[in-house]
Amino acid sequence: MDNILKKIKDIQAEACVTIILNTHRTRPDNEKDPLLLKNLVKEAEQRLFDTYEKRFVWPIMDNINKLLGKIDHQQNLESLILFANQEMEEYTRLPVKVKDRVIIDNTFATRDLVRAMHQESSYYVLVLSRQNARLIEAFNDKVVKEFASDFPLTNNLYTTDRQDLSSNKGTDNLIEEFFNRVDKIVQATIKDSPLPILLATETRNVHHYTKVADKKHIIIGHINKNRDDEKAHHIVTEAWDVVKNITKEKLAARINELHQAVGAGKVVSDLTEIWNAIQQGRGQTLFIKKGYFQPALLKENTVVPVEKFEKDQKDVIDDIVDEMIEFNLAFGGDNVFVESDDLQKFNNLALITRY
Repeated sequence: MDNILKKIKDIQAEACVTIILNTHRTRPDNEKDPLLLKNLVKEAEQRLFDTYEKRFVWPIMDNINKLLGKIDHQQNLESLILFANQEMEEYTRLPVKVKDRVIIDNTFATRDLVRAMHQESSYYVLVLSRQNARLIEAFNDKVVKEFASDFPLTNNLYTTDRQDLSSNKGTDNLIEEFFNRVDKIVQATIKDSPLPILLATETRNVHHYTKVADKKHIIIGHINKNRDDEKAHHIVTEAWDVVKNITKEKLAARINELHQAVGAGKVVSDLTEIWNAIQQGRGQTLFIKKGYFQPALLKENTVVPVEKFEKDQKDVIDDIVDEMIEFNLAFGGDNVFVESDDLQKFNNLALITRY
């Protein structure tokens, strides 16, 4: 997710098309996904031809059709996003529910990528015993994938030294040497997508692993028991119970930041005030109610919300909130997505300003 966000977040071009849809992991539900995608592609095509000359639209549709040929719907997760303009095409799957829609703008719509990275919980589960190691990427209570190139690892370390075999210290050294090898491969595997790690291992192993781990701070906890033979989805279901509590605590701390900033007079919630503060680089943290979208016009730095039926006009921004998220990231701010009613009094959107 992070890699594709880096690729597309700074692209600015006429008619950047983002197609976003919910999908399904298993049959028979995922057999319906190609039809939904086809219908959304038709909507995108119609909107493009309604707005632009045919010769301008053709390369964009060629790129969209290239993506359609690459997508294997048997590999679907909870959602699918396509990005295409005249010059490029990309797609990604997300393990998060979305709102089915087509967005055509001068930038790509990235809010669902950002939400998947920051609102929900992506993490790794390192399934560890003294004989084996597996690595699973998870999102909330769902398995994203179990790594299969360098994993599973088997402990093939041994000694013929009788003194080592008969001493606790010798046994501990062999265990920690294996765990150190595991950690090195884990760090190499996740270097391009660093996420927190939850250990799934017997409690007696936790100290030995953290002792040799290069990045102790990313280990957020553990679930007990040897799980060498457990299915990945069973492990992740239990892991999520731990990670969910950690996520709730983090979100509660962020909401507390918002309440403190209100007392300090550093919060704005009017659409125009938020837009202008972000454009001036004064945005620190943008809080967004999950599922809140707002088509709008920009008139002399004033945000004018428009009704849904007006949003296909060429000068209407499909979602001003997505624009705010992108600009806030570009200026070094962060974004917090909230699912509860904590933003009700702010009309679904609030910005903590730097000053």
